[in-house]
Amino acid sequence: MTVPLDRHYSVELQVSAERVSQVRRIVAAHLRHWSLDLHVRPVCRALDELLTNVHRHVGDGDTCLLELRWTGRHVTASVADGSSRMPRLLPAGGGLSRVMALSDSWGTCRTTDGKVVWFTRYAEAPLPAGLLPNAPLPGVRTARRAPRVALV
Repeated sequence: MTVPLDRHYSVELQVSAERVSQVRRIVAAHLRHWSLDLHVRPVCRALDELLTNVHRHVGDGDTCLLELRWTGRHVTASVADGSSRMPRLLPAGGGLSRVMALSDSWGTCRTTDGKVVWFTRYAEAPLPAGLLPNAPLPGVRTARRAPRVALV
């Protein structure tokens, strides 16, 4: 199977509680289109945490940029916002702890306009199941013959 080298989706949005659920459905559709059905739930849950953090700590009126990229081996999701306040991993758990548990790697990076929070997951394309003809069951041909009559 030939896998495209790079699939990409990005959207700029104003974060609100309603918008987070809409974006989750859009991301899930992209992952399914890319044949990454097994990664829909963990990626969407981790993105939900990142977008909820933007909603909670940056505010409703600000916009953020969500990017989703699949290279054929890894899915990377990032959320960039205009706040210079860097997220922290709290010892009691919570948002970033959940992102860390759902991903293979994650991080943050300051930008000139604010920050980016990202995570990656190993996500290789599934191998297609080959369609091979089934072998006939033993005894099928003999069952079609007329029964033998025993001579006594």
